[in-house]
Amino acid sequence: MNARHFFLTLTGGLLALGLGGCTAKTDAPAPAASSSAPAKPSAAALPAVTITTVRAQQRDLPVLYSATGTVMALASVDIKSQVTSVVSKIHIQDGQFVKAGELLFTLDSRTDEANLAKARAQLAKDSALRADAQRQLARAQQLYSQNFISQGAVDTAQAQLDSMAASVVADQAAIEAARVAVSYARISAPNAGRAGAVNVSQGSVVQANLTSLVTITQLDPIAVGFNLPQRTLADTLSALKNGGAAVKATIADGGASFIGHLNFVDNAIDSSSGSVKVKAVFANPQGKLWPGAFVDISQTVNTLKDAIVIPQATIIPNARGTMVYVVEAGKAVLRPVRVVLAQGDDAAVTGVKAGESIVLDGKQNLRPNSPVLEQARAPAGGASGPAGGAAASQQRPTAS
Repeated sequence: MNARHFFLTLTGGLLALGLGGCTAKTDAPAPAASSSAPAKPSAAALPAVTITTVRAQQRDLPVLYSATGTVMALASVDIKSQVTSVVSKIHIQDGQFVKAGELLFTLDSRTDEANLAKARAQLAKDSALRADAQRQLARAQQLYSQNFISQGAVDTAQAQLDSMAASVVADQAAIEAARVAVSYARISAPNAGRAGAVNVSQGSVVQANLTSLVTITQLDPIAVGFNLPQRTLADTLSALKNGGAAVKATIADGGASFIGHLNFVDNAIDSSSGSVKVKAVFANPQGKLWPGAFVDISQTVNTLKDAIVIPQATIIPNARGTMVYVVEAGKAVLRPVRVVLAQGDDAAVTGVKAGESIVLDGKQNLRPNSPVLEQARAPAGGASGPAGGAAASQQRPTAS
């Protein structure tokens, strides 16, 4: 009994100590909440963001259309013989430049020359017979006037004269035909240009209108054909009507450039590509533009007068459209703009005025109305000028 009483007493004491500990922890005062939580910095308290700016310019902006063109000859002629004959002599070499009318080949013309001589002899014979017929008619008319012959005899003499006169005309035509046949033995260049490979040798037999002897390709002037999108058709036709727009052709891989003029617009738009074929002509005295070569084409067909021009790099596209940051009173103000024309590094826009400072570099660090530390852009030959003039390398702190 005493042992049981001792155990109960010990257990009760331990429980009392445990409850007392729990009560002490529960009653302990919670740490006081901080009364001075850090506040969000206001826009005015933000540090100034260093930026570079350019000034919007008002100037004329040429409208350029770019394309890839193919150089093509204005004339490329396969030279063929008009008669079947033998090549007697070749007067040119492979790749030679020739003038219009220059002799290229001589063919064997002995048969044609013999036919020409025969036709001339026949003309002489028939001319003599015609003269005799004229005398016979005159004699018959005299005898008829003296009542020695009938009218029928006079008519017969007249018919004989008419027949011989017709024979003379036929002989003259035969001579002309023989002369033309003889001329076919001399093959000349129909246009100036560069000869290709000569395809025959001296002594070769050539067939009439079949064998290509050589190809003469005109190189100066020369043409470039290219395609322009349908949306450019109105401007292109207007330029063609006004005398042909200037067209710049640049040989691929940074080669030389040439200035020509537009001279042809096709009469239909290709429905599969939505483009129209056009052609420009270029002077090519040194032969640097070669048929079949690819060139980069840049064509000016219109000019935007007094456009507001800024670099395309200043424009920020977002869900609300296109924006730029304009520096106003030391802050970057986000302003919507409309792009009228984007071309190369430049863009013609509405929504800003000439002379306003537009943020070029550093805009990724900006928020609307952020204070800025403006640094003018150094002149770089672009469309828009520096915002800071000569002091392009100096920073200009602005009020925050």
